[in-house]
Amino acid sequence: MIKLGIIGMSPGNAHPSSWSAIINGAFDGEEISRMGYPAVADYLEANKDTLGLPQAKVTNVWSQSMEISEQIARTAGIKNISDSLKDMMGKVDAVLLSRDDPENHVAMAKPIIDAGIPLFIDKPLCATKKDLDYFSNEIAKGRFVMSCSSMRYASECRSAKAGIKSLGNLKLITAVGKKDWIKYGVHMLEAIFSILDDPKPVKVINVGQAKQDIVRVEFENGLPVVLNLFMDISPTFQLSLFGQDNWQLIQIKNSYSSFRDTIIEFIRSVQEGKPRVAFSKTEQIIRTLIGAEESRVQGGKTINLLT
Repeated sequence: MIKLGIIGMSPGNAHPSSWSAIINGAFDGEEISRMGYPAVADYLEANKDTLGLPQAKVTNVWSQSMEISEQIARTAGIKNISDSLKDMMGKVDAVLLSRDDPENHVAMAKPIIDAGIPLFIDKPLCATKKDLDYFSNEIAKGRFVMSCSSMRYASECRSAKAGIKSLGNLKLITAVGKKDWIKYGVHMLEAIFSILDDPKPVKVINVGQAKQDIVRVEFENGLPVVLNLFMDISPTFQLSLFGQDNWQLIQIKNSYSSFRDTIIEFIRSVQEGKPRVAFSKTEQIIRTLIGAEESRVQGGKTINLLT
């Protein structure tokens, strides 16, 4: 049995509770709703027959306050609350850093990485080149760090990947999503990169504005991808793949299954002793994410991702 520690929580992100519930097989829907996440309680209830991963257990939680830690513990049957990250390190086999505020990821990840404990970092891994360099250097030393968006394991993306040959030679991919670029643009990028089997991006340009990002990514094979991410738009997450012979619309809705499969892949990684997602794939996506933000700030300048 793999003993997992979980770190939470950042504003608007219920992953510490939902992911712990998926692993532990128990949840308190009323407590999750009181925390402000009734939709999470609903999807856990709808999928309660598949909750619980027998090979692992979230045994410890740590957050920025004892009150928040106690709330998370109640939502998913977590028995132990750690007073500090250092305290948690001696009691778990691996850690889920389930916060999506990338500006805090290095500071929270460092004690875990230094201790040599396998670590999963929720999307996005980071949002600056400096922080990406830190993670790249630690990976080069052989440290165990895995990070990706759950879109890599979305069933809708897997189905699209299986049928991509029927579209013929791909000519264009478009995507539409909601919320901010850094936290949610990474979902769109991960979905597209994984469907395409992680090709190399060469340039990115963002001709949008704050809260209305319009991003064009070009891959080494010349395929153009256009992503539209607007803060104030009807909730949606869809991709359109246009080929020479056919086209396909993909609407990604089943977040529960993608979360569950992401967790399973991390647990399998811990069992096998190395991340099942190569860091080079994560690094390409994060460089594209950062490049698009730089482009917007610089008034739509084209960012070369190969330099």
